[in-house]
Amino acid sequence: MSTYRIRPGDTLSALASRFKTSVSALARHNKIANPNLIYAGRTLRIPGKGDSFEPAKAGGTRGGGRPGGTGGTSGGGKVQGSGGAASPGNVTPAMRKLASAGRAAALGMGGYNSQGLCATGVSRAIQNAFGFKVWGNGNQIDNNLPRDKFKQVNMSLEQALKTPGLVLTWEKTSSRLGSIYGHTAITTGDGRSSVSDFIERNTLGAGGRSGLKIFMPLI
Repeated sequence: MSTYRIRPGDTLSALASRFKTSVSALARHNKIANPNLIYAGRTLRIPGKGDSFEPAKAGGTRGGGRPGGTGGTSGGGKVQGSGGAASPGNVTPAMRKLASAGRAAALGMGGYNSQGLCATGVSRAIQNAFGFKVWGNGNQIDNNLPRDKFKQVNMSLEQALKTPGLVLTWEKTSSRLGSIYGHTAITTGDGRSSVSDFIERNTLGAGGRSGLKIFMPLI
């Protein structure tokens, strides 16, 4: 049995898929009462694995959680303690760079009209800004963002839209394809719009979306 140190943005379901096991097996081996709640920095025991994956530092405690955390979406296992310093008044050069690359990607693809390729637009912007590509559709890209280059932050959509260069992901939207593939976009910082394969003028007014996660670049 190996160990894995939980990172901000990890979910139990994604880790179960990554290590070819199940959420219930991870919860059972780590005595996790609520599979929807795991904690960054804790050690997770991986059943059936012979190697170790990023073992925790000395003094770390094994994953079982502690009281007072905030639950995530069903089966998702939101990581507690993943909040960051992103805010309208604390914008890094990397965030500005990503916002600019996102707008350029959107203008080069659909302009102000969606092409149904939101993840392609976001991945293109990340590649143009930072030199690497992130795979997956709208509701997968959050699990594929490198955790040493992005971290999940805890803030409202309204606040995020005032902050440029954040990656937004939704598990589901109200459209037929969105209910399957979700949606992802990058904030522009104007308090209203976001960009992906097109420029969405009023992201805050877009209804029927659920499972929002927000990520800040660390580069």
